[in-house]
Amino acid sequence: MNRAGRVVVAVAAVLAVTGAAAPVNADPTGPSDVHPSLRGDLVAFYDFDHPVPGDPALERDQGRSGTEIELINGGVAQRVADRAYPGGRKVLQTGQINPGVPGGTDDWKAGIWSASGVRTLRAYNAAAGATTMGWFKRETDGPAAGFNAIGLTGVLTGDSDGHAVRALLELIDVNGTLRLVALGRRLDGGNSQTFAATEDWRTLLPKGEWVHLSATFDFSNGTMALYRNGQPVPGAYTRNDDPWLVDGPGPHVTTATDPRGIKIGGSFPWQGSADRNPCDCRMDALMFLDRSLSSREVANQYRYMIRG
Repeated sequence: MNRAGRVVVAVAAVLAVTGAAAPVNADPTGPSDVHPSLRGDLVAFYDFDHPVPGDPALERDQGRSGTEIELINGGVAQRVADRAYPGGRKVLQTGQINPGVPGGTDDWKAGIWSASGVRTLRAYNAAAGATTMGWFKRETDGPAAGFNAIGLTGVLTGDSDGHAVRALLELIDVNGTLRLVALGRRLDGGNSQTFAATEDWRTLLPKGEWVHLSATFDFSNGTMALYRNGQPVPGAYTRNDDPWLVDGPGPHVTTATDPRGIKIGGSFPWQGSADRNPCDCRMDALMFLDRSLSSREVANQYRYMIRG
């Protein structure tokens, strides 16, 4: 079992015996980089400036859930000096390590996975909405050989093998063209819906430039949205049917299962796993919230960060 998996099992065992609530951030006011109006909705937040004491290959969660993630394959070396926004310090480096080796298992990525579900992420169990956002710097010219996507970050489903997601930011081939997308799935084992940006992905994510991206997911209404630097990104859904099955009587929420984890910079977030959709990128201030933010709230968060 990987290091992050052992953390999940240990925490679950303690909770089962004591009946205690899931761990929360010690600071009741929330992280200073998060707009005060959003701190109560912040499930998880990673700024890569908070290694776990005694095990720096793990990153502490600054959100309310206390969900530690693992810096996979690179460990401490994945924290590099860069500045995504005023006040930022270290950032996360992800990427493919051996491009010419098919079936590799050594890509730098991050996240957490548990086959029994990650209890600290219970906010996404029967959830009406979600938002994923963060800062990203692209260092690649396209998907790695043999793949059709570049994985950014997302929350897994309750039955995920480490790839399937409830709420995901990604670059993926849509009808032969790489697009920035929000991809969501309301029901475990159900169909996904994709909202794909119209503008060229290289314009939205210029190589070597920090960009703030957000994706919102309203599972009640079956809608999603993308934002770049706090502004809405025009786009379109790739399906015109009802993949989330929200046309009938509600309420419509996600499956009542705990997500199996979070993936960052690629799929299968544990050491020794197969590599898929690696992202040669830098990332910082990854935020996971348990509701679909409004356009005004996304803009407020972006402005809050760039003002330092």
